[in-house]
Amino acid sequence: MSGNFAFMDAFFQHRANTPISDDSVSGGATTGEITVRVAVNYLPEQSRVEAGKWFWVYHIRIENRSNEPVKLLTRHWRITDGRGMVNHVDGDGVVGEQPLIAPGGAHDYVSGCPLGTPNGSMEGHYTMCRDFGHRGNAPGREAELFEVAIPFFPLAAPATADGPSHPSQSGGRTGA
Repeated sequence: MSGNFAFMDAFFQHRANTPISDDSVSGGATTGEITVRVAVNYLPEQSRVEAGKWFWVYHIRIENRSNEPVKLLTRHWRITDGRGMVNHVDGDGVVGEQPLIAPGGAHDYVSGCPLGTPNGSMEGHYTMCRDFGHRGNAPGREAELFEVAIPFFPLAAPATADGPSHPSQSGGRTGA
């Protein structure tokens, strides 16, 4: 395993085991009785500014404040870079899992986002279901699907003392 991947694995493990405090939370959203909290960090050691690549990691906590289990089925992200280019990302679960979150429980995960600009934003939603099968309800009762908002959060690399290092940092203007 290369040094970069070893570093990322260690960072993800550290962040996944680090509680999200109110101080580190970049945003939160509540849909019904499900709250999604986000903490984001810019990773200069994984970014390659000279090559026009910036990288962030984000730690998400999904809290189930309902009286029944919920299962995360899919995710939808809207990722916008500093030029206004939008990328939609859809997929099953999060980081290879479709977690079942018990009543009063929470699920944490850490993931990352590369961008070709030093700033941007992310937002989206999860599709979840109330998992009736785990409560012993009557056969034939269907699970209820619902969407849970992932709050908008900015991605912003710190400015450097040397000034803009990429055309997007100067408002997209170039010398030509």
